[in-house]
Amino acid sequence: MKFIHISDLHIGKKVNEKSLIEEQTHILDQICGIISAQNPDAVLIAGDVYDKAVPSGEAVMVFDDFLTRLSGICGHTFIISGNHDSAERMAFGARLMDSRGIHLSPVYNGSAEPVTLTDEYGEIDIYMLPYVRPANVRHFLSEDEKEEVCSYDTAVRKAVAKMGINPERRNVLMTHQFVTDAVRSESEDVNVGGVDNVDASSFADFDYVALGHLHRPQDCGDARIRYSGSPLKYSFSEVNDHKSVTLVTIEEKGTLKKELIPLVPLHDWHDLKGTYDELTAREYYLGTPWTEDFVRITLTDEHDIPDAIGKLRSIYHNLMELRYDNKRTRSGNTVMEGCAGAENKTPLELFNELYIKQNGDILNQQQEEYMKKIIETIWEEER
Repeated sequence: MKFIHISDLHIGKKVNEKSLIEEQTHILDQICGIISAQNPDAVLIAGDVYDKAVPSGEAVMVFDDFLTRLSGICGHTFIISGNHDSAERMAFGARLMDSRGIHLSPVYNGSAEPVTLTDEYGEIDIYMLPYVRPANVRHFLSEDEKEEVCSYDTAVRKAVAKMGINPERRNVLMTHQFVTDAVRSESEDVNVGGVDNVDASSFADFDYVALGHLHRPQDCGDARIRYSGSPLKYSFSEVNDHKSVTLVTIEEKGTLKKELIPLVPLHDWHDLKGTYDELTAREYYLGTPWTEDFVRITLTDEHDIPDAIGKLRSIYHNLMELRYDNKRTRSGNTVMEGCAGAENKTPLELFNELYIKQNGDILNQQQEEYMKKIIETIWEEER
């Protein structure tokens, strides 16, 4: 049996206030093309379909179109809700869509009944476990059992135990949690202290675990337990990631084959670094994709460039972030409240001290003359 495993679509996401809906529509078209070519038995979407619990109308329309296309090219599509989704909204219409092969996980209710598919090797059970917190699981336990659920790990273990899995059968689990020691990226929600950790041993009885939640594609200590990763880059910590869909083939019990099918974004992400003059030289950027792709620029000039972001955007049209790397930023100095002996210093001396604390350097002659004129103008107006 063949599965296409994807997750973390985050439809409707914005990065630095820029909508990525065009990028997402493009990549979903590409995924549909892959599904048509591979002809899998099922598509597994492991949570975070939307970026917000209450998605925009545009995001809902994009996903509606994607689902409609999936129903026409694949017999079964399984979808669970992630921590960014509203479980109740995601489950809407589940019983109606089930007849079209679209299987939506219900809001967690203390159990998870499998959907059973059949191939030449027999039956295979697909379990859907949406994102759960300890409180979600405790709600459906006896008073004695509630005391056992004190962490995400124990919550997931208890939820899995309630499934009544037959380890002799082929079992696939879809879930949306953080597995201990997996590698995060900046675009994910992080719980301080790793309180949301779930140990991989919770999934011992499954032949494959289709994970969602982390955006970097990776196995979790075992080839059976995998994050497909997000289909698009959503932060500059993912610049070097290679996005893909995971094609999983399970034949008889105990066999597992995986293939990564690469995804090509409409616009890639790049980190650029250098002085303003270097980055604006035609020979530096001409003929590169940087002028249209998403870029983060780190300027190494010692002095701030006036309206740098506006000037750079005239070349790098999708500049997402501008930073500086110089003596000032590396020193980590912070501006102190007040200055010792301030009452005995001239306004120019005070400003000079402020400038040094901010920039790690003194005013040059031109800057000092400019400040003198400003100070004199202010003082004249006050008189």
